[in-house]
Amino acid sequence: MDISKAALGLALVGLPVGVQITLLFADRLVRQIPLRLLIGLGIPVIGLSQCLAGLATSPVPFFICLMLGGSAVAVIEVAVNLEADRVEAKTGTRIMNRSHAYWSFGFFTASMVGAAFGQFAISPFVNFVIVTVLATLASNLVFSKYTPAERRHKGTPEKASLVVLPSYAVSMLVLFSLSAMLVEGSSIDWSIIFMRDEFDTLPLVEGLALVCAALSQAVVRYFADPLVERFGPRSVATASVVGMGIGVILVSCSMSPTMALVGFLFMGGGSAVIFPLAMSAAAGRDDRPSEENVAALAQFAFATFLIAPPLLGIISEHYGLRVAFAVALPFILLSFLKRTVMAKTSPSEADKSGT
Repeated sequence: MDISKAALGLALVGLPVGVQITLLFADRLVRQIPLRLLIGLGIPVIGLSQCLAGLATSPVPFFICLMLGGSAVAVIEVAVNLEADRVEAKTGTRIMNRSHAYWSFGFFTASMVGAAFGQFAISPFVNFVIVTVLATLASNLVFSKYTPAERRHKGTPEKASLVVLPSYAVSMLVLFSLSAMLVEGSSIDWSIIFMRDEFDTLPLVEGLALVCAALSQAVVRYFADPLVERFGPRSVATASVVGMGIGVILVSCSMSPTMALVGFLFMGGGSAVIFPLAMSAAAGRDDRPSEENVAALAQFAFATFLIAPPLLGIISEHYGLRVAFAVALPFILLSFLKRTVMAKTSPSEADKSGT
């Protein structure tokens, strides 16, 4: 589109705007619409939004297309996280991080495909059409005979409100997870541009920045649940926050493409389990229906995605992308201070001790 970083940052707000608007009533949609229907309709809507965005020639239609996709993302986000929590409760086994890992593996695959298409100068629209068709067929095939788990808490809200306000406990989970949302969002939106502007690398190498972040995130999430069971959520959260900090520092101070790629590996791996851990904690609380707690956490945590693209775009326009990435450091410090909201032990250990 040949626009400035600031304009691109504002255009990228479309997706989180769609997420935020839909999260206002996503909990009610999830209660009333079957999971299979949400998945069956949501995946193609996300794909359609990407295809249309690939045809956009100016920021406004690009924004609108992403907003459409964000609406579908919001509903699927709440529905799938709730289902993962219900399966955890039913089976007594942690799967939240692993379920998020498959999203990361999908994103990793998309990054690889996108980098290859970019290297051969193939239109993003063609890329998006192929992925949309395959993802729609695969998701409908997988969920065609899936039987959702039962709700954990049978309570319903006495009165529906427009904004699902978080309780004090969920508010602390929001503060804890802000850094991960910012780090993940900055990697998604700006890693490729960072490699191009700072090191003038080939398109394939530029795409590797996003690939590194997505792959490390996927691998950590896939193997995280046994670690959480063994060492407890708080210890895993502490290691994750430290990893995020190392990654941001490496990227901000990178002297070579290799150093930057290592930084993106740490950023992806460090941010991997923060949000899933917070989701498990929110969904497992019995003070309110799980749908409300999950929607409240998602609504306020995803606000970071709403603020981050234009903020980082404006900062990078005036001070460079290195400074823009470094903006995450104070939020990482906040997450380190708020890591105590995570339980010291896993639920299974707590059950054994009678707590």
